[in-house]
Amino acid sequence: MSRRAGTLAGIGFAITAVACFATLDTTTKYITASVSLLTALWFRYAFQAVLTTAVVWPGRGRRVLRTEHLRFQLLRGALLFASSGLAFLCLRFMPVGEFTAIVMIAPLVITLLAATSLGERVSPLRWLLVVGGFTGTLIVIRPGGQAFDWMLLLPLALVACNAWFQVLTSKLTRTEDPITMQLYTGWVGTLLASLTLPFAWTTPTAWWQWAGMVVMGLTASVGHFLLILAYARAPAATLTPYLYAQIGFAMLGGWLVFSHVPDQWSILGMSLVAICGAAGAWLTVRESRVVVQPIEA
Repeated sequence: MSRRAGTLAGIGFAITAVACFATLDTTTKYITASVSLLTALWFRYAFQAVLTTAVVWPGRGRRVLRTEHLRFQLLRGALLFASSGLAFLCLRFMPVGEFTAIVMIAPLVITLLAATSLGERVSPLRWLLVVGGFTGTLIVIRPGGQAFDWMLLLPLALVACNAWFQVLTSKLTRTEDPITMQLYTGWVGTLLASLTLPFAWTTPTAWWQWAGMVVMGLTASVGHFLLILAYARAPAATLTPYLYAQIGFAMLGGWLVFSHVPDQWSILGMSLVAICGAAGAWLTVRESRVVVQPIEA
């Protein structure tokens, strides 16, 4: 395969991956209206953990569990589980498109973390992109407006949690196998969700509820696998701008399933987040500070 063909394939895999994540979010919003949030969360992680293990274990066996940083693998899994729980909760109260736009400011939050916690120098252009991204978020939320609800602030907690997850991910990818990281992530999430099941389990009563949870597990697993294929074929700097296509897919899902169409102000804010976020994330990977990943539930 030529370099150009590999790059095009990587872009195709990345766009398909974020389409999977948008489908996951849309399905999550639909299913958790009738199924316990923690039940759906457990099924999503258990499906991913079992599927990943079934695929990689026959060829690699126990070697796939080898890691130099077990405690960081566990912490990373716990951070993603917390992010998923917050995402599931947010999706109960927010349209899918607006939710996706807000949480996609995570790369901009990483810039703040780099400046305040890691002592890194941040250029004026990067600060401008951060301000632009947060301005877009405020346009979507519109504090003081008639459409404002305090639940709209929940995604900001998700953003903070996911930002730390991405910082930790960027450090682990320097020494750890991505498949090993995904395996630990799935099983840590499954274990944490299992601890809550005795208090929150509700048995789905309709076939479409079971089908919806299978779609959630499948799109999460396939989405992550496609991202691995994408980054194996094209540079992160090339792929990153395409990850913001997730906002468009999320808007499409919200329209098809919930008949929700964002108003002109929401579209303006979402566009501003996408433009500033894509530019900021592109600068980030160019400077090799952190590998930017899309947000998924």
